[in-house]
Amino acid sequence: MVPRPLVIMGISEALDALPVTLLTGPRQCGKTTIAREICGTRGGTYYYLEDPETPLQPESAKLVLKEKTGLVVIDEVQRQPSLFPLLRVLADRPHNKARFLLLGSASLALVRGASETLAGRIAYVEMGGFSLFEVGVAAQDDLWTRGGFPRSTLAETDALSLLWRKQFVQSFLERDIPQLGIRVPAIALRRFWTMVAHLHGQIWNAALLARSLGTKEDTARHYLDIVTGAFMVRQLPPWFENTRKRLVKAPKVYVRDTGVLHALLGLGDKAALQAHPKLGFSWEGFAIEQILSLSCGQSAAYFYKTHGGTELDLLLVRGKDRIGFEFKYEDSPRTQKAMHVVLEDLRLDKLWVVTPGEERHPLTSHIEVIPLAQCLRELAT
Repeated sequence: MVPRPLVIMGISEALDALPVTLLTGPRQCGKTTIAREICGTRGGTYYYLEDPETPLQPESAKLVLKEKTGLVVIDEVQRQPSLFPLLRVLADRPHNKARFLLLGSASLALVRGASETLAGRIAYVEMGGFSLFEVGVAAQDDLWTRGGFPRSTLAETDALSLLWRKQFVQSFLERDIPQLGIRVPAIALRRFWTMVAHLHGQIWNAALLARSLGTKEDTARHYLDIVTGAFMVRQLPPWFENTRKRLVKAPKVYVRDTGVLHALLGLGDKAALQAHPKLGFSWEGFAIEQILSLSCGQSAAYFYKTHGGTELDLLLVRGKDRIGFEFKYEDSPRTQKAMHVVLEDLRLDKLWVVTPGEERHPLTSHIEVIPLAQCLRELAT
């Protein structure tokens, strides 16, 4: 088992702070494993709502939960949104001694329902697959190529990893999406998801996707909301501050797990990836996910692009600090005119050029080439 201390620490802090904690993330990312580990350490009761014989049925949930103390874990809570009003009543009891850890795999409706019903009583923790911080820099290439889903990352061979990811995509489309109450044909959503994979790291263009699908722009946006809400795609928003320049206002889109990205693109191993034109965009998406996995909600993330062509891959705002990131899949990147323009436009404290290599060196007083692993260590401190 790969230790996940940052995830456990984040959940534990949330449980200590508020009576209800909602742990969200994609299916198969390890939420259940982590929750059972915490439950084993703290002691408590575990309920799995996909079990048809669970005692937490709508008609009996109040009787089951009202006398509970300590930790109560409810897995796949999106299957019973009617629990939220009950949890509000239980959380508000005088001298409440229970802590509720809820696990769910669909962010939009789940978080909306929880926030509306449990405002002021609930903390949110988002969990993804394995991070480079967890598996170590020696496993960087495997993590990038195979992605962070535990069964894919830890598969014995590249072929078995790719097989698992292909089955995961099929199961997500044919089983998980319908269980969320979403009525979209699996074949249509697969085509859309594959198109997004080919546009990975680029500006969202609803008209282009709609034409390719033979549908309306509103339908394309609806599909994007579905895969975003299920943690499969990230929409990175544009920086909106007025810089007296015309700014691009549509988000960038990324397939969040690069292993899934490579499966959708038909790339089975690192050699295939190295020969693919999406190599640089794949590295960019991988590095962005690694950086944002350390943010823990304490940073705001954007990209920056003007209609004149000046752009920055990632802007991280941490309090008063502004850190810019460019992602380069090369050994010896050089300064470019656009980097100096971005430094001035965004008033950056520093600009890191993030590479997969091992060499760190300054390019100017405010621009530095830095390996991804070192970048993560500095952000974590």
